[in-house]
Amino acid sequence: MAERHIVAMGGGGFASGNSMLDRYALSLVTAPRPKVCFIPTASGDDAGYTLEFYKAYSSYGCEPFVLNLFSREVANIRDYLLGMDMVYVGGGNTANLLAVWRLHGVDEVLEEAWYSGVVLSGLSAGANCWFDASTTDSYLVGKADALNDGVGFIPGSFCPHYSSEPERRPNYMRMVAGGELPAGFACEDGSAVHFVGTELEAAVSVDGDAQAYRVARVGEGVTEEPLPLVTPS
Repeated sequence: MAERHIVAMGGGGFASGNSMLDRYALSLVTAPRPKVCFIPTASGDDAGYTLEFYKAYSSYGCEPFVLNLFSREVANIRDYLLGMDMVYVGGGNTANLLAVWRLHGVDEVLEEAWYSGVVLSGLSAGANCWFDASTTDSYLVGKADALNDGVGFIPGSFCPHYSSEPERRPNYMRMVAGGELPAGFACEDGSAVHFVGTELEAAVSVDGDAQAYRVARVGEGVTEEPLPLVTPS
């Protein structure tokens, strides 16, 4: 079995102008010119977002591809994604992303790709999706709700934008404490958690200040444990 990697980013990446988390995910790929597929489902296949991806990943020395599902042009999604070295899932609406993926069978293909060694990555909704559950503002902008409907490659829950969106941290802690969400991981913008298989390998920060946490229920309360950080070169 190939080594399985998932890099879940709280926020940042190429769209923010900081490439360090993107380059960390790319460092897990052995191909000299990686084939990287962007899946912008959560943004409704936003053309401007896709253009930013093409610009960034071309400059990283990659061969960029895109999988649009609202105006789908790829007939065989399985062959397309299994031919990639890395998949990068963009941010946006997590609930819509999951619903559309299931209609097109993308969730099942991504699991097969993961087991075959394709590196999976993404930020915000593109990080939420890999877990059993997450916090999301999919249902009302600015309101962090519980979503127990991820693809479940990684057990537990995930919370992006942990410090940049005021609702996220207190609501995530409340939902974990109350059992509405399982224990999991929270990432501030500029940090990520890297899993090999389903085990945490590293927490990554672009500057050593953007923090990642492990959040768990203890009794009737909750603990928030800052994770040791790796800063990519």
